[in-house]
Amino acid sequence: MNNDRMPVFAILGHPNEGKSSVVATLAEDDSVRISPVPGETKKCRTYPVTVDGTALIGFVDTPGFQQPRQTLAWMNAYTGPDHQMPADFIAAHHHDPDFADECELFSPLADGAGIIFVVDGSRPVRRIDRMEMEILRLTGLPRMAVINTKEKNRPEFLEEWKSEARKHFNTIRIFDAHRATYAERIDLLESLKNIDPDWQPQLETVISAFKQDWQHRISETAAVILDLVSNTARHTVHTTCAGESRVAAARTTLRQKYKNDILKLETTALQTIRKQFKHNIFNYELPPQSIVHEDLFSKKSRRVLGLTEWQLAAAGAAGGGAVGAHIDLAAAGLSFGIFTAIGGLVGGGSAALGARKAFHFNVKGLPLGQIKLTIGPLRTDQMLFVLLDRSLIYFSHIINWAHSRQNGEKNIAGASLPSRAGSKTGVSAGWEYSRKKQFARFFTALRKGDMAIVAAEKSKISQELEEILHTISTLKNPLE
Repeated sequence: MNNDRMPVFAILGHPNEGKSSVVATLAEDDSVRISPVPGETKKCRTYPVTVDGTALIGFVDTPGFQQPRQTLAWMNAYTGPDHQMPADFIAAHHHDPDFADECELFSPLADGAGIIFVVDGSRPVRRIDRMEMEILRLTGLPRMAVINTKEKNRPEFLEEWKSEARKHFNTIRIFDAHRATYAERIDLLESLKNIDPDWQPQLETVISAFKQDWQHRISETAAVILDLVSNTARHTVHTTCAGESRVAAARTTLRQKYKNDILKLETTALQTIRKQFKHNIFNYELPPQSIVHEDLFSKKSRRVLGLTEWQLAAAGAAGGGAVGAHIDLAAAGLSFGIFTAIGGLVGGGSAALGARKAFHFNVKGLPLGQIKLTIGPLRTDQMLFVLLDRSLIYFSHIINWAHSRQNGEKNIAGASLPSRAGSKTGVSAGWEYSRKKQFARFFTALRKGDMAIVAAEKSKISQELEEILHTISTLKNPLE
C-alpha cells in the first residue's frame, strides 16, 4: 500500500453472502444497494468514510465470484510476479464475458486494495469456498476473513469456517452486519491493523479520527437534547377570545396547539439525532413495541417514563422546588398526570403539589371585552424527564440500527421498554439519587427562568448527559 494514499479495502466473496451489508455497516452509508437477489452487484463502487470533509478510508463493494474454478486454475499456472497477478489476470480475461465479474472484482486488488472476504457462517464450508479463499491467498495481499452471522449459526459450521479461514487469511473476525454496534465496528478496524505492518500507522490514524468523530456526535446529541428540554421548559402559547362564553372552546384549541408545539420540538430533535448518525435515505423504523411510539402525552408514557411520584417529589425538594419541609409527602400520591387538570394556578412550588397540573393556565381580561388566554410554561419537571427518557431511548435505537438494514426490514436492536405494572422502565427513574437531584435542579431553573443557575449548571449537565450517552453507546441493545 502506498502510505500517501487512503487505505482501501475490497469486500469480496460469493454472491449473496452479505458483502454489501458489510460495506453499508462499516461505511455507515445507507445508500449502498442491498438486495436479496444473488449477483445484483455488477460494478465495483468505493464508499469512502469521511470525517470533517476528509475521506479517511474506503470500502469497495464488489461483484461475487462467478468462475472460481477456472480462475484458480489460471492463477496456479501463472508464472509472473505475484504483485502483478491481479492486473495480469484482468489483461488476460477482460474480453471474455464469462470472466466479467472476476475482472471487475480484481480491479481494486490490482490497485493494491486490502481484502475483506465475507462468508455466510450459517452454512457449511463448500469446495467452491475453499477455491475462492485460495484465490485470495495467492494474490499475496493483506487479507481478513469476516464470518458474517446472517442467521443464528450452528456451532459446528462456525468452527468449520474458522478452521478453514485460518489457512488462508491473516486474521478472522465474527461479525453480524445487521446488528453490529459502534464498538464492534471499531474492533473490526482494530483487527485490520494486524493484517500488514505497513498499514498499521494509517489505520491507527483512521481509528483515532473515528473515535473523535463519535465523541463529537455524542456531544452534539447531548446539545440537541438539552435544547429540546430548554425550549420545552419555558414554552408558552397565547390566544384571545371575545367574552367568557368562548373561554372553554379557546382553551381546548390552545391546549392542542401547546401539545402540537411540544411534539414538533421533539420530532425535530429526534430527526437531528438521526442525521448525526448518518441515517439519511431509508426511513428508520422504531420497533413496534417501543415506548417512543406512544403519544408523548399518553398515560402510558407518563407511567413508563420519567420519575416516580416519590422520586420527583424528593428530587424537586432537594433541587429547591419545595415550598418547605413541612409539606406532607403523602401529597405525592396525587396524580402526576401530564395535561390532566388544566385550571387556575396552584400556589407554592412543591414538586409534589405542583405535579397536579402540568403547566400554567392563565386567563386575563383585556380592554373592549377581549380575554387573553395563556398556556405555559411547565409547572413541574416531569414532562422534561419524560422528554429526556424518550430522547435517550431513541438514541439507543438509532445507534443500534445498522445501515445495512434497509427496505423496511424490522428493527431487531434497541429498546423495547414494555410497561410493567407499578414500575418505571425508562432511563431516568433508575439513576442514583444524586443524578436525579442534579437534573431536577437544572430543570426547575429552566422552568422558572433562573438563568444564573442554568448558566452555572449547564456545563455539568452537558458532561453528565454525554457520559450517559456514551455508556448507552457501548452496550449491545442497552435498554432491552
